[in-house]
Amino acid sequence: MNDFEMYNPTRILFGKNHYDKLPELIEQNIGDKKNILLLFGGGSIKKFGTYNQIANQLKSFNLVEFGGIEANPEFETCLKAVEICKEKNIDFILAVGGGSVIDAAKFISGATFYKGDPWDVLLRKEDCTFNKALPFGTVLTLPA
Repeated sequence: MNDFEMYNPTRILFGKNHYDKLPELIEQNIGDKKNILLLFGGGSIKKFGTYNQIANQLKSFNLVEFGGIEANPEFETCLKAVEICKEKNIDFILAVGGGSVIDAAKFISGATFYKGDPWDVLLRKEDCTFNKALPFGTVLTLPA
């Protein structure tokens, strides 16, 4: 057995219309930093009004949209988001959607600071791990 230590703080808000708590929750993670990558899939968050509700609550932040995360996210798509995180000095990722968007957020979060080829981490090559990550939160939009 390998020795390890795990620290996994998670806060879950369950129920309808907790959007008003987003600014406070995000500020708890990033302080006075302001650049947020809003990550989502095919656009249903815009169709059903979720995007507007979130954007209204996050007016004091600089929102950078990144839509188009596929079901089973493509590596190339995620790398494009990583580049945006670097170029725009993203401080926090807000993943809005289901499992694929959340999976992409986890990868993007770690790959942003990784100095090598992040594919090596996915291949689990020896000594290839994400040691630093952008903080992220999720707004889950599926009824599972």
